[in-house]
Amino acid sequence: MMKTRSLGSLEVSALGLGCMGMSYAYGPVNEAESLRVLRRFVELGGNFLDTAEAYGPYKNEELVGRFLCELPRAKIIVATKFGFRLGPKGITGVDGSSENARRVCDASLKRLGIDYIDLYYLHRVDPEVPIEDTVGAMAELKSAGKVRAIGLSEAAPETLHRAAAVHPIAALQSEYSLWTRDVETNGVLSTCRELGIGFVPYSPLGRGFLTGTIQKPTDLDPGDWRLTNPRFEREALEKNLALAEEVKALAARKHCTAAQLALAWVLAQGNDMVPIPGTKRVKYLEDNMGALEVELSRDDLSALDHLFPPGAATGERYTPEMMEMVHR
Repeated sequence: MMKTRSLGSLEVSALGLGCMGMSYAYGPVNEAESLRVLRRFVELGGNFLDTAEAYGPYKNEELVGRFLCELPRAKIIVATKFGFRLGPKGITGVDGSSENARRVCDASLKRLGIDYIDLYYLHRVDPEVPIEDTVGAMAELKSAGKVRAIGLSEAAPETLHRAAAVHPIAALQSEYSLWTRDVETNGVLSTCRELGIGFVPYSPLGRGFLTGTIQKPTDLDPGDWRLTNPRFEREALEKNLALAEEVKALAARKHCTAAQLALAWVLAQGNDMVPIPGTKRVKYLEDNMGALEVELSRDDLSALDHLFPPGAATGERYTPEMMEMVHR
């Protein structure tokens, strides 16, 4: 029986599935295998899928939509996002306007082939649009029955307070893993807990690094976005490899995989945590889902905290341009 957790009024599987990499950012895609991953996820008891307009752009929502038509609508909790300005080559900026919230909602519903979105996120906060206006438009979509719950992504504590004063926020999606613990020290996680906002960690496996399968840049496809990430640059990568080896060693002692250990750590941080690891392959999905059976003792958690204190990873988690879009 799949363990569940709550994001506002939504009851979701304790592990969700991030779908981005099936269409975007992580090298070659294989739609047939991606559909097999989605089907297997549901077979294993999962019900929480994460996508966005920007992934592709558009292609990932279309892929998820082709899968959703195979199932009763109520079986899946669908999360998608708006908030970027998109051009022919992808993201060109942010757009948290009311008009964009409404336009993208209608377009996402059409691409997904559904008549309501379970969890509608603002992908990045727009500094030019008051968050009250953006959330107000999202609340109107909820009143219209197009959205069931409202979320934000990579928002700062003050923004969360202002947003929650307009309408309850069901979830905040931000990067969180053993090697990205910023939300513990910048007030984001404590603010979520103060306001009763569920937390959805994306990249809970450190963009795959914590699995131990990435040893050098050439392990990544030439088109893989991670090759532009500061933590995967050669000097930073060499330093970070020592951290990944520590995870593998502790996992071996626990008789689980490094991925399972890293996900179990995130899950152990609180029942308000719903990580959404992504994968394009069934074997990795099955491995990830095994994390739900890994029990970490107090000593295990202390050992991991010692190995991975906040700031342990070498390099920023995004390029300077992308970092400007987080924690607004």
